[in-house]
Amino acid sequence: MRKGLLAALLLLPFAAAPAAAGFLDVPPFKGNDTGGIIAWSPAIAHTYRDIAAAHCATWYKAARITSVHKRYGDYVSFECHFPKGYDPRKWMVYGPPVRALN
Repeated sequence: MRKGLLAALLLLPFAAAPAAAGFLDVPPFKGNDTGGIIAWSPAIAHTYRDIAAAHCATWYKAARITSVHKRYGDYVSFECHFPKGYDPRKWMVYGPPVRALN
């Protein structure tokens, strides 16, 4: 009984540390089928377009970047829209078109 209580008391600071650290205040990404936001950091400076495109591709949509604020605490916002020439009947029969990245 004492060993279990001692172990719980020793592990308590480690369980509470992430909540008090403050690094979970800003969600790194949030979105749905109409668009979303990506928290800005220098790590995503060259990949935020790919992140938005991958998110919108889950709904067979294309991504359009609407604003980029290159400061900590700000976001890159994007919207998802159907690509030009979208025909839902063709996509149901043949599937989405295969596109190459240039």
